[in-house]
Amino acid sequence: MVPNQSPQSRKEPKWRILTQVSENMYILCSTLDGCVRYAPMYIHSFRPIAPRKILEAQLFNQQYQNYEDIPNVPDRLRWCRHHMGLMQKEVAELIGISRGHYIDFEVGYVDYYPKEIVDKLAELYGVPVDDLLDDYNRFLYKGQGKMIREYRESLGLKKKPFARLMGISPNLLRAWEDHQKRMNINSWNKYFKGKIKA
Repeated sequence: MVPNQSPQSRKEPKWRILTQVSENMYILCSTLDGCVRYAPMYIHSFRPIAPRKILEAQLFNQQYQNYEDIPNVPDRLRWCRHHMGLMQKEVAELIGISRGHYIDFEVGYVDYYPKEIVDKLAELYGVPVDDLLDDYNRFLYKGQGKMIREYRESLGLKKKPFARLMGISPNLLRAWEDHQKRMNINSWNKYFKGKIKA
C-alpha cells in the first residue's frame, strides 16, 4: 500500500517549450525523475462574441435552415455573415465601405446593390453573385440596357413601338438602354418583372 502524499511532497513536471512547429503549435518538454516527457500544445485564438449577438445569430439560423430558402438579399447577406462568424463592422472594413452603409444593405433600407460592392461581398462570402441577388438586382448587375435591348429585339420591335407597347416615353426607354438612368424597382416591377429573366 502506497501512503498518500501530501500536496507539498508531490512533484509536478515543469514544462518548457522545446520547439515551435507552426504559428500556433508548440512541442513541450519536461524532465521529472529522469523521465523525459513530450507534449503537443496548440494555442487556439477566437474572438469573444457578446451573448446577445450569439442569440441573434441562432434565432436567425433557426428561421432559415438552408441558404436556398432565403427570399431576399438582406437576409442572404445576414445568413452569410453569421455563418462566417463576422460582425457587420468587420464585413464593412473588408469590402471598403462604412459600417452604416453595410447595415443599410442588411436591414433592407436600400433596394439597389452596386456591382462593385456585390462583387466584393460574393467573393468574401464565397457565393455566386447570382445566388446573392434578387431578380431586380441581377437585372441591374447584368446590365439593364443590354437586358432591355435583348428583350425588345426578341419581340422584333424598334425603340418607339416598344416604348408605346410598354406605355413609356421613348426618351425614358433610351435613357434606360443607354445606362443614362438606372431603372428603379417600381419600374422594374411594373414593366419587366416576369418578362425578363436575369
